[in-house]
Amino acid sequence: MTVSDFFSKLGATIKSVVKICLQSRPGHIKGVPGGRSLIIMANGPSLNDTIEQSLDTLQTNDTLSVNFAPNSEKFSQLRPKYHVLADPLFFSKDAPRNVVQLYESLSAVNWPLTLLVPKKNKNDLPREVIENKNISVEVFNFVGAEGFDWFENLVYGHECAMPRPRNVLIPAIMCGIWLGYKDLYVTGADHSWMRTISVDSDNNVISVQPHFYKDDKSEQKRVDTTYRNYKLHDIVYSFYVAFRSYHRVARFACNRGVKIFNSTPGSYIDAFPRKGLPLALRVKPSLK
Repeated sequence: MTVSDFFSKLGATIKSVVKICLQSRPGHIKGVPGGRSLIIMANGPSLNDTIEQSLDTLQTNDTLSVNFAPNSEKFSQLRPKYHVLADPLFFSKDAPRNVVQLYESLSAVNWPLTLLVPKKNKNDLPREVIENKNISVEVFNFVGAEGFDWFENLVYGHECAMPRPRNVLIPAIMCGIWLGYKDLYVTGADHSWMRTISVDSDNNVISVQPHFYKDDKSEQKRVDTTYRNYKLHDIVYSFYVAFRSYHRVARFACNRGVKIFNSTPGSYIDAFPRKGLPLALRVKPSLK
């Protein structure tokens, strides 16, 4: 390590310590019996092919969905065991229609589902979701931290923080590790944003972010409006942060003896080894 690297990591560590002291809260996610696999279903367009080709596997293994997946017609078919929400959008008082629809879908869930949300937002969940007897709520610290390797392993291991959460897949994977799963398979994580980004004649950045479901017009407008407030270098930097965070996740997983496999065809994520999904189980594990 060079002197420059040392002081850079030292500064990041000190900054992260302050963030953790101010924003993190004690507590741990309830774990599951060891030796099981978890399939994480991100919302990239490739998930449609995965569902078509490996539906039995998704239906008989423990699965975790994210964000607006409940708005898809396939949500009740997949019946995930876990669902992660992290973006502040989901806890806003002036939530758009698709967020309202999301909570309507969750309030109608008729199978055991654990909803994982940031600790600071647990009390922001709608009453109809909390009162659904099929839903239990677990919380995590949605706090990004970086620094020396030993420091990262320490605070990630105590669930005080996670690698900078540029997108929901980072807390989803970290929650999978904290839950106690030893093998994690990541699907629907295309992350091919660099193929779809462009700049129009008025120097507005255009970013198309397709999902396995179809976004409604209001969501498309929200995304377009959001990206118009950023310059290209800001967006490219956010990509950098995300891909760098995956390598921090991979290092922490290795430290914990957890294996993470990228099961997304054509995924741009280079932090995890590639491997197909596990076989379908004859009997779906208990959802209790």
